[in-house]
Amino acid sequence: MFSKILIANRGEIALRVLRACKELGIQTVAVHSTADADAMHVRLADESVCIGPPAARDSYLNIPQLLAACEITGADAVHPGYGFLSENARFAEILEAHKIAFIGPTAEHIRIMGDKIEAKLTAKSLGIPVVPGSDGAVTPSDDAHAIAAEIGYPVLVKAAAGGGGRGMKVALSAADLDTALSTARSEAKAAFGDDALYMEKYLGKPRHIEIQVLGDGRGNAIHLGERDCSLQRRHQKVWEEAPSPALNAESRKKIGEVVAAAMRKLKYRGVGTIEFLYENGEFYFIEMNTRLQVEHPVTEMITGIDLVNEQIRIASGAELQIRQEDVTFEGHAIECRINAENPRTFAPSPGRISYYHPPGGLGVRVDSGVYQGYKIPPHYDSLIGKLIVHGRNRVECMMRLRRCLDEFVVDGIDSTIPLFRDLVDNQDIANGMYDIHWLEKYLSEDGTN
Repeated sequence: MFSKILIANRGEIALRVLRACKELGIQTVAVHSTADADAMHVRLADESVCIGPPAARDSYLNIPQLLAACEITGADAVHPGYGFLSENARFAEILEAHKIAFIGPTAEHIRIMGDKIEAKLTAKSLGIPVVPGSDGAVTPSDDAHAIAAEIGYPVLVKAAAGGGGRGMKVALSAADLDTALSTARSEAKAAFGDDALYMEKYLGKPRHIEIQVLGDGRGNAIHLGERDCSLQRRHQKVWEEAPSPALNAESRKKIGEVVAAAMRKLKYRGVGTIEFLYENGEFYFIEMNTRLQVEHPVTEMITGIDLVNEQIRIASGAELQIRQEDVTFEGHAIECRINAENPRTFAPSPGRISYYHPPGGLGVRVDSGVYQGYKIPPHYDSLIGKLIVHGRNRVECMMRLRRCLDEFVVDGIDSTIPLFRDLVDNQDIANGMYDIHWLEKYLSEDGTN
């Protein structure tokens, strides 16, 4: 087991990793920018190192600074959390070259799954169902209209190196295609430095279903069920739950076994998430995230398995000790991402929290790095924290969530808590009848967007 882990992240995920380390008896090193000097994970870590000014490129994305922090403190492993360098294959390679363990997959797997085109081809070769689409990148010299016609309109144009909805455009007909390609290519180049695009069939009313996997890199791999992440705004997840209201035990077992078998064949190491669009009883692979997900707590709540603990164990060289038959799913869990944003306009709302009171009680978990008097900096994402509730069934879970949202107080800044109070009372949400377009439509009808 590792003796000291450097946590190459900030906010709630840095605190989440720190807690797992402490429970394993591992020393922790927090890194921080000058803007995060008063962060909770910095206060609680055994050691802390300032790695630069507020801009992420000068601190949390600064590989030489992170490497220096490892050397100064004697850290023998790095946990990247999510975001920042968590899916940077080069970072993983550099750490390994310096005899520092990267708590995550191999650089090879990060690289394969980080390229949307290569990931799709790999998934297909592993027996995972994929969305009909182009075989590779659609270049300016290709007959894009012929490819789109073969796939069938509407089509979705996506950045090969993208994520978060950037470089993603829908062409409803041939008349829209050239504009969609041009706009997506420009966005992809600006956001990722890579303008490669591919096309796939645009599904009308799919749900976003993702399967959590866990492997030890030796050919042992299991799945931990699914999460439904269909409530999204501008391709960003807002509300996640497990299990999905749209799946039954048979469909869950079937897709889970397909994914676990693929990960065994790939000899995948660590945690990962296979993301699908699900429509009319069919699953279509869209991407794989080779890291811990923001929404991992809902899986932990229904399985009782600590995913960060497992990440650390496996990265230290341990074999997977959990068998598929050991995994059971108990009750229902929902996560709401509470952001420092205006609940109607979604404008960022950085600033000082004058009063903070998180909810509590049976089946309630709040993953947050903020506290009363904490000043949310304007330099990073707007996540205040994650409210996760668990119940014996979905009805109890929803009732508990409603109660928790009424208790949750964040004063001094705007937050998205009022949005979730509205959602939890919506009949479509109560019935589990929503898809990936539902929230955008709801906000548009409400006059928010």
